[in-house]
Amino acid sequence: MITKIIDENSISVIPEDSDDLLNLRRIIKKDDKIIGDTTRVLKQDKDYSRPDKGERIKVRIAIIVEKISLDDVLDRLRAGGTISESSNESVPHGSHHSIILKIGDGITISKKKWLPFEKKLLESSNNQIGFVLIAIDTGDCGLARLRGTHLEFMPNIYSGSGGKRYKTSFNIEKFFDQVQQATLSILKKGDSIVIFGPGETKKRYSNYIQKSQNFQKYNIQIVDGIDSGGEDGIYIFTKSQTMREIMSDSNLAKASSIIDEVMVLANKKSKKFTMGFDETFNANQMGAVESLVFSDKAIQDDEQKMIDFLNDVEGKGVKIYSVDSSTDIGLRVTGLGGIISLLRYTVES
Repeated sequence: MITKIIDENSISVIPEDSDDLLNLRRIIKKDDKIIGDTTRVLKQDKDYSRPDKGERIKVRIAIIVEKISLDDVLDRLRAGGTISESSNESVPHGSHHSIILKIGDGITISKKKWLPFEKKLLESSNNQIGFVLIAIDTGDCGLARLRGTHLEFMPNIYSGSGGKRYKTSFNIEKFFDQVQQATLSILKKGDSIVIFGPGETKKRYSNYIQKSQNFQKYNIQIVDGIDSGGEDGIYIFTKSQTMREIMSDSNLAKASSIIDEVMVLANKKSKKFTMGFDETFNANQMGAVESLVFSDKAIQDDEQKMIDFLNDVEGKGVKIYSVDSSTDIGLRVTGLGGIISLLRYTVES
């Protein structure tokens, strides 16, 4: 999340991924003021104009929030309320309107008082490390960017190589150039590049891009032991112990470790973990939750109830990780009731 402090009450934000939108859903509350760009249909007051037609104009407005919700599985955030300010005098104050916020859009949030956990949510988004994952073989290449716990995939890139059995005029450098251009299209400042796949192709590609000035400022790592290229290779990597070792500070690695620890405790018949909303809610009421992982499915079931719960948990200093169906970890959490937690001590149900 890109943020800029305007004054003690107002902060401008630009969400960069679905995790940022979820954090904003948790931050923005009823009676907050949001300033952003939107469109509004103005009725034409001209001779011979159709009464049901109007002109859609772009206008900057401020609304006092009455209702806010996630839309289309965390891809958009919709805030509805009463217009208090507008950049066009034809847009009346006091009328109702909704601002739809998408990834890359900017708004300014004004609050009478910012709570510590709300500012912490903004800061945590800024501190997330990005990784560009490249699963390459002579036949194809899978490419994805990992930020937080969300994987954004690019389409597979195919080399056109005929394989060992066939004699072709295959030029691997043309293939590498395609992969390089695709890599640059998703690479962002501060990202690390992780390259893996079968055979020696990964090392050859690493040597190829390190000759380019575009990659001089990025940390590039080669990983052995992942013997698949393409999208399958990326999925295998995100489930591997190697991922946790080289990305130990990433949210995905931490969430994965929590899931594995929960499964170990379940096998031992221990009660120092919870699965599902009710168990986790009760444990939080007792202040027993140490860390928590939830999936987007849990948000969809009862959005406001879950948002209120997460904010209460965060206010108690619990570390929270959100995961979605872009990774195997997100699917596993969904299968375990949508929410799991590790406890500081045993809680009797």
